[in-house]
Amino acid sequence: MSPCSLLLRIALCLVACCCSVNFTAAAHDHDHGHGHGHATHDHDSKHDHKHDTTKHSHDHDGKPHSHGIAASVVQEDANLPKQWYRGNLHTHSLWSDGNDFPEMIVDWYLQNDYDFLALSDHNILSEGQKWVKQSLSNERGGIQGFKRYLERFGDDWVETRTRNGVDEVRLKPLGEYRQLFETAGEFLLIQSEELSDHFQQHPVHINIANIRDVIRPQGGDSVRDTIANNLKAIITQQQRTGQPMLPHLNHPNFGYAVTAEDIAAVIEERFFEVYNGHPSINHRGDDTHVSVERLWDIANTLRIAEYNSPPLFGIGTDDSHNYFGQRGSSPGRGWVMVHAAFLTPESLIHAMERGDFYASSGVTLANVEFDAESRTYTVAVEPVDGEQYTIEFIGTRAGFDPSREPRFNEAGEPLRVTHKYSAEIGSVLQSSENVIAATYTLTGDELYVRAVVTSSAEPDNPAFEDQKKQAWTQPFGWKAALAAKAVETESVEGDAGTDAGK
Repeated sequence: MSPCSLLLRIALCLVACCCSVNFTAAAHDHDHGHGHGHATHDHDSKHDHKHDTTKHSHDHDGKPHSHGIAASVVQEDANLPKQWYRGNLHTHSLWSDGNDFPEMIVDWYLQNDYDFLALSDHNILSEGQKWVKQSLSNERGGIQGFKRYLERFGDDWVETRTRNGVDEVRLKPLGEYRQLFETAGEFLLIQSEELSDHFQQHPVHINIANIRDVIRPQGGDSVRDTIANNLKAIITQQQRTGQPMLPHLNHPNFGYAVTAEDIAAVIEERFFEVYNGHPSINHRGDDTHVSVERLWDIANTLRIAEYNSPPLFGIGTDDSHNYFGQRGSSPGRGWVMVHAAFLTPESLIHAMERGDFYASSGVTLANVEFDAESRTYTVAVEPVDGEQYTIEFIGTRAGFDPSREPRFNEAGEPLRVTHKYSAEIGSVLQSSENVIAATYTLTGDELYVRAVVTSSAEPDNPAFEDQKKQAWTQPFGWKAALAAKAVETESVEGDAGTDAGK
């Protein structure tokens, strides 16, 4: 038996013992260091982002709306101490179109300061029997992928065979390899799927975290219909199983498939990727297509002002496919920081449903706090030496200019893209430069406000040219805006009824 295999078997026994710990026990205080992809993970060290943050209560106007996606079974006591957990919800392996083995991928995230990870391969779950060519990793751009895997995990773990003259290796399912990595309160793997559908040439992809059974693409008669049909299938499974799940729409600008009007109209979807680390998802848009952030502001304005519905929350992900250097869609580019009581799927999903998280491509926040009494929202940064920060509060005020116009091609034909809107949508309401904290006070006329923090430094592994580290908080103030609209609607309907009775 090789030394690596012996160590692996010892680790399996130790982890099996650790996994018997009650997940509802008080979460551990330990320090990841948050080197954004470069610090070494040590289960005996203390993770400074997992401190008691009860005083940093992150309240986005109250309890989450369920609008089709059922609220989590776990309803947490608001007084429970909470911690920040770092995770990636969009990851690919050799189970679909990634170029590395799932154990190698999980090991990378474990060693690079992540607390939870969802491997989300296309239209498949990592379960059952799946054999692939030993050369498959190399054929997808890996560098001695099978050899590296064998050296890392040993021949007692790696299963091989030769079939019809082809050397094959068995891909381990989640149920087997999770035992190597999970530790209660420290690291969690979440079963996920990237439900990959399309309408005509437009890709429509939805990730489902904590899914129970694989869901096949549902199709539809339009992009909106395709999104809605797939969400219905997710809702059906969630209601049937009672298991909390978190669906989010992926990379809307990939192929410029999803417009702001599309995602605004499908109000059952509550989450989407405001940042995706894949270089090909057109994060900044172009002369014809809006950026992903601009799309977010337009969609949220339409949701609140026209659909009388809650806004979208923004997620950051890697969408990693390549694990050999920083080529293509490599790991460590985008993540979420979730403020939850426990490191369990239920607790994480519940926190995200209530908007208690932020997305990041490199900036870590020390505090995100909404004070309902003073109507103030404070964002503070964990500063890094040599970096300067700009904190902007962005939103749309009531009474904004609602005018819009389609975009046309050179032949004068309307394009299927997000329309042109007034600059009053998603405008900068307040900006503070060279600061590590800023507070915004609501005036009462905002439909919503969100914060974005931008560093002067580039990420360690940038996805596009001239990129800067950023963090995006979730919209706040919107529940009061919806309540005001409801009162206005009732008043108008009451007046109409009075007039009709005359």
